[in-house]
Amino acid sequence: MSGAKQIRWGVLSTAKIGREKVIPGIMSSRTGHVAAIASRGLERAQHAANQLGIAKAYGTYEDLLADPDIDAIYNPLPNHLHVPLTLQAADAGKHVLCEKPVALNAGEARQLLSAQEGRLIAEAFMVRAHPQWIRARDLVRSGDLGELKAIQGFFSYFNADPANIRNNADIGGGALLDIGCYTMLAGRYFFDAEPQRVVAMIDRDPEFETDRTTSAMLDFRQGRHLSFTVSTQLTPHQRFQLVGTKKRLELLIPVNAPQGGATELRLDGGSKLGDGSAVTETIAPCDQYAEMADVFGRAILGETPLPYGVEDAIQNMTILDALFQSAKEGGWVSLSQST
Repeated sequence: MSGAKQIRWGVLSTAKIGREKVIPGIMSSRTGHVAAIASRGLERAQHAANQLGIAKAYGTYEDLLADPDIDAIYNPLPNHLHVPLTLQAADAGKHVLCEKPVALNAGEARQLLSAQEGRLIAEAFMVRAHPQWIRARDLVRSGDLGELKAIQGFFSYFNADPANIRNNADIGGGALLDIGCYTMLAGRYFFDAEPQRVVAMIDRDPEFETDRTTSAMLDFRQGRHLSFTVSTQLTPHQRFQLVGTKKRLELLIPVNAPQGGATELRLDGGSKLGDGSAVTETIAPCDQYAEMADVFGRAILGETPLPYGVEDAIQNMTILDALFQSAKEGGWVSLSQST
């Protein structure tokens, strides 16, 4: 850190998620700022730097990683480049916040275990830093819902563009890796537990060969079930339901919360159907990407421990692998038996 009081971030690529969401979030965070951005061409990097107020632009990723003034890297490259470039960044002495999914599979993710010495590596699940997720889990832990027994998730958008990387199966496209990682994560986060077995059903696009619609159920034992559907070719929608023995909690925009805007939770005891007894709680405006940057930044500065690291990212990939395996084999897959 060279005595710096703020994290000096470098961003690999001019990806849309970085330009529109994460870079503005880091810029408004309390612990850091974006000091450099790199692309495969200097002109593209310079254009993004000018637009976003970033001091340095590099025409190769390697040039950015060699910059001694950069403390941490945000890696939003296509999925198949997550592990290779994260390893390069760690080898260059940088901390790395890598966009989800951290890898194409758990085996690839395990390569990151060897890169942790002296560096922090984490998967960029901004939702876990958003106050609406934190508040929802606090309500679960308080017992206000009774015993949380069922979580239902739905997350979809429509994208049939052949040129879009999310429709390229060879580099990790498809619904499960792109957005199913969030619905899966909700089970781990709100149940405070790990699934013991999973089952999934996949409909693949005949041209792209990606999973365009995936439905799944995860068994967390003790009568706790997570079920979800995710799709890259359905009407855009997202909603999570957390249902307990006393009350139901609904997250209206659980993943793509308005950046810098307020969100709402609905708590319903069920005395009137059709949301007639629902009570709305407003969560104050925030930027979940800034919150995520600060969680990682405080860990780099030694102020607080890193809550989720490489081991957590590997577990996420292990569960996603098991879901793919289940769909292929046509039955339940135990997490202890998944490949």
